Amino acid sequence: MATSDKSNKRQVLVPGGAGYIGSHCVIELVKDGYEPIILDNECNSSIECIKRIQQIVGCDIISYKIDCLDLESLRDIFRKHSIYAIIHCAALKAVGESVQKPILYYRNNIGSLLNLLTCMEEFNVKNFIFSSSATVYGTPKYLPLDEKHPCIGDAIVNPYGKSKYMCEHILKDTTVAHPDWNIIILRYFNPVGAHESGLIGESPIGKPNNLMPYIAQVIVGRLPHVNIYGTDYDTPDGTGVRDYLHVVDTATGHTAAMKKLEENCGLKIYNLGTGKGYSVLDMIKAVEKASGKTIVCKEHPRRSGDLASVYADPTLAIKELGWSAERTLDQMCQDLWRWQSNNPNGYL
Repeated sequence: MATSDKSNKRQVLVPGGAGYIGSHCVIELVKDGYEPIILDNECNSSIECIKRIQQIVGCDIISYKIDCLDLESLRDIFRKHSIYAIIHCAALKAVGESVQKPILYYRNNIGSLLNLLTCMEEFNVKNFIFSSSATVYGTPKYLPLDEKHPCIGDAIVNPYGKSKYMCEHILKDTTVAHPDWNIIILRYFNPVGAHESGLIGESPIGKPNNLMPYIAQVIVGRLPHVNIYGTDYDTPDGTGVRDYLHVVDTATGHTAAMKKLEENCGLKIYNLGTGKGYSVLDMIKAVEKASGKTIVCKEHPRRSGDLASVYADPTLAIKELGWSAERTLDQMCQDLWRWQSNNPNGYL
């Protein structure tokens, strides 16, 4: 769906806006008075998600089915609209899959960024927020991870993380060439949960590559059991520890970053995390509590590309963005269960 450009609101282009994180960002943008424009190739999303977003916000959303690797189609969007800023959420994001399909990940994640930056130059757009990842830190030298932790390419253990690392360097070089541009890099840790309405949530196409949607599909009977990869890590219970934050908190991190752009902030980098680590077994127990169901698990050896413990120091985002993760682990799992129980087959 697309409409003519007649709005007086600041328009924000959201590549990946029908995806898991992008869809929640779109809702928060509308709440904060912006007009989001969704671009999505629907490779891991659904047009139904856009309909649900409109139901939640109570207005139409401009959207286009476009792949960001298609530069000419991107140029058409920039010609049609007066873009104030871009929140770039369009990327392939599964660590395990990236190890098996590195060329696909490099082509998609880096190529889409280059095309967006090309259009920014051509159409004089100067504000950009990039969805990066805690994987750029590689194997942690210390915990919790703050933004000063070194990001060394050879220390990053999977192609997904390396693609984000390369994208960050492209953005840093871009700000040198364009000192009047404002670029904010948001390093996500592990967004989970769903919108409190139960209308939108994570709905991967095919078998999920991430833990929480996999657990969710097990509890509604779509998958037989949860696979636990690695039970011998140096962690309290032997399973991997990650910093899980609610997807709505992730989205409000983007609207906080939008306000930061108005300060002509230049290049900024922020962690989006809670500062707390939860193990795979912690997450399974929390979902069992929220759903009242028992989850069958099977143990397997460690996977290539996985790490023992990763969690954030979010102090800088708290200080400079006025943002912090507000929702608890119980809320994450309750909202996940509400979404999945109401939509056992996702958007299908």
